[in-house]
Amino acid sequence: MPTVAPLDLDGHVVTAAFLGDVPFFASATGTIHRLDHGQKVTEAHDGLLACIRDDANDTLISGGEDGKVLRISADGTVTVVAEVPRKWISVVAAGPQGAVGFAEGRTARVRLADGTIKEFTEARSIEGIAFAPKGLRLGAARYNGASLHWVAMAAQPVDLEWKGAHNGITFSPDGRFVVTSMQENALHGWKLDSKPGAETRHMRMTGYPAKVKSLSWSAKGKWLASSGAPAAIVWPFSAKDGPMGKPPLELGTRADVMVTAVACHPGEDVVAIGYSDGMVLAARFADSREVLLRRPGKGAITSMAWSRNGKLLAFGSEAGDCGVIDLAG
Repeated sequence: MPTVAPLDLDGHVVTAAFLGDVPFFASATGTIHRLDHGQKVTEAHDGLLACIRDDANDTLISGGEDGKVLRISADGTVTVVAEVPRKWISVVAAGPQGAVGFAEGRTARVRLADGTIKEFTEARSIEGIAFAPKGLRLGAARYNGASLHWVAMAAQPVDLEWKGAHNGITFSPDGRFVVTSMQENALHGWKLDSKPGAETRHMRMTGYPAKVKSLSWSAKGKWLASSGAPAAIVWPFSAKDGPMGKPPLELGTRADVMVTAVACHPGEDVVAIGYSDGMVLAARFADSREVLLRRPGKGAITSMAWSRNGKLLAFGSEAGDCGVIDLAG
């Protein structure tokens, strides 16, 4: 059994991440903890709502109830990226060329590396944002679909329409697909590489008993793992039409315990699966083989992240029950 180094924090853990080889845990209280030769604490926000890793420069981007968007570096240094007084910054995204996206209410903003801020307004509130992997393009999840905005051009956004509330968004690593999570226990996808003027192809990914709150693309982008069921639901995206007409893999099935977080391995076709009872498993796509990484603990797993070499897995729960699993241990 792999070894677990535990860490007990106050409050819900929003994000677990690695910067370099150092594990970070961002708590809803606004503090960010890192295990770097002992536990170090950074006071970041007065209430933290969102936190993601910016892969391009190995930092964290966070948003809070204090209207601030911050960049946190590996040594815990905090830089203010932007500030919108008296607004709650509940969604953030990291883009190419040093761009940072954030949203509150019906407005999404992108701060470019030179400090310029571009604004995009939707008719309804924005629940999720993500940058496309190529070109400076921002996707915004909203009521009745998603909008794709070219950040540096004055072009009209591309509207991807599908009835219902969309509350999260992700692009496939090759940029061919965009997928949203929905309020109604489903995912919805669009194929983006259709010919100009052609109808955008839709993908309905339904059958979840709960809301999908965690999505993770496999290392080569051929699979999309998701939470929201008593197993990790893993959709195939290697064919030209993605998962259209194809069943997903169901990995790590447990009869009555829900999957609450997923994190694909950085190199192998393996996914870490976190459950509502705090248990963590790893499962392989090829043969569904499972390895128990952590027995049940306190609170549902809310976030997990692999180290770059794939030998360490950081996890956090809604009860502040965190740790680092050493797979070589």
